[in-house]
Amino acid sequence: MLKRALFVASSTVLLLSISSAQAGKPGEVKAQSDLKFEADDPKCLSYALETGDPDKGPSTFILKAVPQCEVPWHFHTAEEQLMVVSGEVRTEMEGMPARTLEAGGFAMMPGKIKHQFSCQSKRECAMFVSFDGKYDIVWVKGGSQPAPAK
Repeated sequence: MLKRALFVASSTVLLLSISSAQAGKPGEVKAQSDLKFEADDPKCLSYALETGDPDKGPSTFILKAVPQCEVPWHFHTAEEQLMVVSGEVRTEMEGMPARTLEAGGFAMMPGKIKHQFSCQSKRECAMFVSFDGKYDIVWVKGGSQPAPAK
């Protein structure tokens, strides 16, 4: 009985501390029509900030790429996670075979790992990208070769 009471008490304290930690951060809801897309480099890519402050910490963006848009080899200090919303996105990462992802496809690029992507579909590609820390980008001259496809 004492063990159960201690478990219930400790669980309650844990839930209250999680709730109070989350209470300081307001929720966000945005319609796509509210987003302001900006041109990026390369010019075939545009982006809108969904949430966060990329100059200070974690952030999430939505990207749009025109057909055949190529974003050359680069890396970020922070980990990047990419999820395809629409289109066919070819992703390449140092040491891994290239993959073409469709809606719902996911890629995670650890910090400082070289990667590139391109929109392979006949229509616009859309993706969400999230960074777990401050955003930066380092372009890699000459690129890298991914591992051979199996």
